[in-house]
Amino acid sequence: MSSSREANGSSRNNPPAPLNLGGNGPRDGPTFNTGPRSNQTPTRATHHDSDSDSDVEDPRDNPNYNPNANSLGGGGSGSSSVPLGYNLGRRTSVSAESLDPNANVSLLPKTVIPKSSTQRERIEASIANNLLFRNLDEDQHKDVLNAMKEVTVQPGTEVIVQGAVGDFFYVVEEGSFEVWVRGPPTHTYAGPGQTTTIPGEEKKVASYGPGGSFGELALMYNAPRAATVVATSRATMWALDRVTFRSILMEHTSRKRKMYESFLSEVPILKDLNPKERAKIADALEEKVYEEGEKVIVEGEVGKNFYIIESGMCEVSRRRRNAGSSFDDEVLGSLSKGDYFGELALLNSAPRAATVRAMPGQGRLRVATLGEKAFTRLLGPVMDILQRKADINYGGSK
Repeated sequence: MSSSREANGSSRNNPPAPLNLGGNGPRDGPTFNTGPRSNQTPTRATHHDSDSDSDVEDPRDNPNYNPNANSLGGGGSGSSSVPLGYNLGRRTSVSAESLDPNANVSLLPKTVIPKSSTQRERIEASIANNLLFRNLDEDQHKDVLNAMKEVTVQPGTEVIVQGAVGDFFYVVEEGSFEVWVRGPPTHTYAGPGQTTTIPGEEKKVASYGPGGSFGELALMYNAPRAATVVATSRATMWALDRVTFRSILMEHTSRKRKMYESFLSEVPILKDLNPKERAKIADALEEKVYEEGEKVIVEGEVGKNFYIIESGMCEVSRRRRNAGSSFDDEVLGSLSKGDYFGELALLNSAPRAATVRAMPGQGRLRVATLGEKAFTRLLGPVMDILQRKADINYGGSK
């Protein structure tokens, strides 16, 4: 197979034998499909010889076949049962370890793959802007670095294959990849014992480069791979095994959601939202910490985030021209746990109307932030209330 593919929906044929890059299980190393592949769309015609002992009976050959009948149940006149090996083209289910987010995950064995300081620096650079790793605590971050395995692949290597079981999550350090999705196959019944299957059309849907990541959905939802990812150049990736991914990242996400759902239920402006609406907001929130005296937002700057105070206090100030034609900071008030700020600039698409900083002498300020797009999408049910309060507190859009 060539090192790159045209984004015109070209199809691919049967994969060669997988290449094992080491180890006997998912934690030891991933396996990939490598080597040349045909670009022709295969048409598989299967004819079952009536004299063969290995025939799989087609229930449609039965003159009493009723597609609406319970095919898995027994008996009765005219009933038809589907043989065990006859799956009607359905995708198989995927089973994985069950992880309780409330359990003590520290009891699970941890994967530690020795690395040089240079390798650890390379991993840090690769995951620096990845949302999945951004809010991990120090211990979780260390566990992720310890468990990641360096993997190098050649052009044409299928790193993950649509429909396969997912064992690894990948972060790209260097190289390029294409994502292909194959549509559902077409089955043609050509007569008793004859079925023709034509694989669905395959189309390129995305590309990945350095800093990109893929493979998390199959691990998060215990589902088959939703697409095929193919290297279009020599590439280096960092692979994280399924158990580590689920025990660290999903446990962190689950606990973060529960913590924020509880916190949001105490925020007056959000108390009337239903649990589903609060859960969506909780998933979108990111935590930030500011030291005493550090500015969170600055008057006159473009507003990009909305903030809710988790702990600590902050003071709100605005610049005022004094008699000497210079400016002084006039303190307008203070905010504490459950209070929010930053909404005015987002509501009115205007610069920040005031400066907010962590209050000196009150310890660190911890806030939950929501980006502009998420603010508009998720806070729709309370947008009118936010606007009315802004008009009262700040005198409209001034």
